[in-house]
Amino acid sequence: MIASIAGPDQPTKPAPFGHTLAALADRDPRIVGLSADLAKYTDLHIFRAAHPDRFYQMGMAEQLLMMAAAGMAREGFQPWVTTYAVFASRRAYDFICLAIAEEMLDVKIVCALPGLTTGYGPSHQATEDIAMFRGMPNLTIIDPCDAHEIEQAVPAIVAHKGPVYMRLLRGNVPLVLDEYGYEFELGKAKLIRDGRDTLIISSGLMTMRALEAAKELQKDGVDAAVLHVPTIKPLDEATILAECRRGGRLVVVAENHTVIGGLGEAVAATLMRSDVRPAAFRQIALPDQFLEAGALPTLHDQYGFSTGKVVSAIKGWLDE
Repeated sequence: MIASIAGPDQPTKPAPFGHTLAALADRDPRIVGLSADLAKYTDLHIFRAAHPDRFYQMGMAEQLLMMAAAGMAREGFQPWVTTYAVFASRRAYDFICLAIAEEMLDVKIVCALPGLTTGYGPSHQATEDIAMFRGMPNLTIIDPCDAHEIEQAVPAIVAHKGPVYMRLLRGNVPLVLDEYGYEFELGKAKLIRDGRDTLIISSGLMTMRALEAAKELQKDGVDAAVLHVPTIKPLDEATILAECRRGGRLVVVAENHTVIGGLGEAVAATLMRSDVRPAAFRQIALPDQFLEAGALPTLHDQYGFSTGKVVSAIKGWLDE
């Protein structure tokens, strides 16, 4: 059973990535799917059922998986590769770099279990994947928030020429951004809600937490803005700088990733290079350590990712 990060009463959609890709493949014969023995656990089994002649099971051999995708891309196909984020980043990095990114091949790498989305411990928790991939030239990096955004991001990735790494929320994925009339644009950050007291810059599932926290903070008279940054690379520096130049606000970057090398440091570097100084700058991120195993709600609370912990952290910083 795949654990969901959705709350008990939160609306969800099943396997938005798999269903969207399968539907797009009905109209685009270039699209093929490849898996390293994890189709069921990356929602690619939906694509496999719809297009069995265009699905390739490569077994537990992630380096081979990437090389096969590179070969298919050279022959005019658009391979969609799925595995766990730990295996793509730690095990197959060099093969992605030299066979795919250096050659600017049209390979899409979609990986489940990013950051703290599994309780299975360090062997499965890809807490440092963005830090590793941000330094790879030519690679676009996307960290979607919810099912609504995944459904919009997948066709945008199909239309984009070149290699893409997307962090995947799988199974029953929460619906969040549809409530705000959100529309995904590759390379663009979007202000989901405005606020005068603090600006939360977030990506992935932490945008869901940021929006939940903003509603709770509002009850205590704290007005929080949420800037969602789904494209980590290339970073929408112009929008980030424009929002951070609105003076007097605490800036908090919230990300499902280690505090080292991810969105937080990318935003901080952008601010420093442009001489933009917010009232204060803080990060909500995972610590620079191997995480414990356990139930996801327990771990999210332990590492500061629960809505309550996000609210408490922001209140504390505002009171400093």
